Order: sequence, then structure tokens, then C-alpha cells
Amino acid sequence: MAPLVKICGLTSAAALEAARGADMVGFVFFTASPRAVSPGRAAAISATLAGGPRRVGLFVDAGDAELGDAAASVPLDFLQLHGAETPARCAEVRARFGVPVMKALGVAAREDLDAIPAYAAACDVLLLDAKPPPGAGRPGGNAARFDWSLVAGLRPGVPWLLAGGLTPANVAEALRQTGADGADVSSGVESAPGVKDAEAIRRFVAEARGAAPPSNRSTDPLPPLERDALRRNRRER
Repeated sequence: MAPLVKICGLTSAAALEAARGADMVGFVFFTASPRAVSPGRAAAISATLAGGPRRVGLFVDAGDAELGDAAASVPLDFLQLHGAETPARCAEVRARFGVPVMKALGVAAREDLDAIPAYAAACDVLLLDAKPPPGAGRPGGNAARFDWSLVAGLRPGVPWLLAGGLTPANVAEALRQTGADGADVSSGVESAPGVKDAEAIRRFVAEARGAAPPSNRSTDPLPPLERDALRRNRRER
């Protein structure tokens, strides 16, 4: 199976339309990001394309109320936790909301990989991103890459996506070098911060799909869609 593709930081219906060929699209619910959207705005964008890619909500150290407000507004197939959440918090969120959890981990040196087993046991998908520089105001989306050799051949036991500094020009090579199950991009397909470039999105998807398959997978490694269960969860809350 071809590598997975996630286009993150969507802020418009046009961007969602351009990303219809991806496996996942992300909505950022972190106000410090230039790609931040409100739950209502995300719901309006999401409604313009029935079905299509799985919807991912990105949160940074969010409490249950913030997570619940977003889940009540837009059908989210994954909750992406991109802050300092512990494995215990990831497991708690997954159990409370009944939605698969994707955890982002910053990587700058080999010792940053030591935390992976604990998170792999608590989450459904991992996302390995470049660790932000000291003093950065955002935990991701900084257009920075890390040394891909650190994660070459990594098999944490759950699907994992590579992120950080990816573009249409380098994503195929990044996937070949690392063997990641897929790639996540945000700033690498933008014409300006928060403004997605439709042609760059389509090129990124095509280049990632053309990369050598990272494994002998023949089926989708992601958890099955849980939209009906999530709707029931929202009604019960």
C-alpha cells in the first residue's frame, strides 16, 4: 500500500477540495497558530466535502472542555495531541472521547526516541516532528526538519507519520529514507502562513504516493472510521 498522506492546517473549503486525495486532513484548534480555526469554522469547511479524507483535530495541551467543544461541532476521526501530553493523558483522552489518538513527538536527537514505546502503547498513531527551537511559540508547523537517519526503519508497533520541513520536492525521498508509514505537511504546501496552495497540495500527494511503499502492508494501517460511534458519543455528552 502507498504511504499515507496528511495535509494539516486547513483553513478553507478550497484547501479541503485540493486535499481530497489525501488520507487525512487536519484542523488546528490552537489559537497561537496562523492556521487556527474555530470549531464552527472547521465544521463549515468540513461540510463542503462529504466523506473524503479522515478529519483530524489538532490540540495543544487541551482540557476536556476544549476537546469536547470541538468534537461536538465537527466530525473528528482522530484527536491529535501536539503538546506536552503524557502517555497517561493520551490514554485518558482516547478512553473518554472514544476517538483514536494521534500523538506528536518532537525529535532532535536520538534520546528523543526513548519515549516512543510508552506513547505507542497509549496511542493509535504517532507523528514524529522536528523539535521546535528554544523559545518557539508553537510546538510544530515551523517548517523545520530533523535528521531523518534517526528514525530510519523505525517500527514502533503503531502507524507513524513523518513531519517537519516536508515539501513536494523532498517528501518522496524522506519516505524512502525513513520507511515511515506516511507523511504530514502544513507549511510546506503554503503560499503564505496559513494559506494553502492547491497545486502544491496536489503535487505533495502525488509525490508521496509515488514513493516506494515503506513496508509490505497490503491494508490500511489506520483504525477503521468511527464517525458513527463519535456521533453517538457527542449525543451522550
